[in-house]
Amino acid sequence: MRNLLIFISKYNAFFLFLIFEITSLIIYVKYNSFQRATLINSANQVTGALYARASEVSSYVKLKDVNDSLASENARLRGMLNSAYYADTLAKHTVNDTTYKQQYTYIEARVVNNSVTKRNNFITIQKGSKDGIAKGMGVICGSGVVGKVILTSEHFSIIQSFLHKDTQLSAMLADTKDIGSLIWGNDLNPHMGVLKDIPNHVKARVGEWVVTSTYSDLFPAGIPLGKVMNLHAKGGGFFLNMEVNLSVDFAKLEYVYVVNNKLAQERTALETQKPNE
Repeated sequence: MRNLLIFISKYNAFFLFLIFEITSLIIYVKYNSFQRATLINSANQVTGALYARASEVSSYVKLKDVNDSLASENARLRGMLNSAYYADTLAKHTVNDTTYKQQYTYIEARVVNNSVTKRNNFITIQKGSKDGIAKGMGVICGSGVVGKVILTSEHFSIIQSFLHKDTQLSAMLADTKDIGSLIWGNDLNPHMGVLKDIPNHVKARVGEWVVTSTYSDLFPAGIPLGKVMNLHAKGGGFFLNMEVNLSVDFAKLEYVYVVNNKLAQERTALETQKPNE
């Protein structure tokens, strides 16, 4: 306290000047309408700018919640698409009784780890068996196919990315419906794949979409995979290999959708019982 009194007495002239200056400014603004309006306008501009910046910061902080909400909504809407249902039809005499039953449901999940530069790449998502995810389920995102689930824990799952030497997808040309197999290229380019074993009589064209086929038990037919970039004759000349520009940018994955095919287990169980070829 003593030091404070010494400080005030030492600089008393400055404090008196400050008090008189503030008092005079208040009187000047209070009794002059133009200056008062100018001050109020300037204060409003400063306050508005501060509120706008505070709103931006608040919106940024809430982005995760907004993204989670949008991902959940997208998963719900995907489950309402026609491709998520199958027709269960009973024909008796001339009466057709058709009921559409849901075959595919979707579980949204956030990507927490990802690699794209290795020969075998994997993705970790922040949902697991507790959320209904199981080994063998397909995984997609908004722009196409991502891979398939190979491991799960209660809260996390590991996805074998399409960017993996052992990943092979049943694919078809969107226009002609000719079916082949899509694999990742050998040059480790995360943007390119190869569509194999398309008969050479097929009139494929550069720029044509490649999508999942009706043979897949992981995904509904018609999920984008990429666009044809180049056509190459395979050895022997009976088949074509096509370079495909992948539709998914794997380096930018943030949210994915795990596909639950409700008929997958029934199909797999039946196919394991068929005689050896």
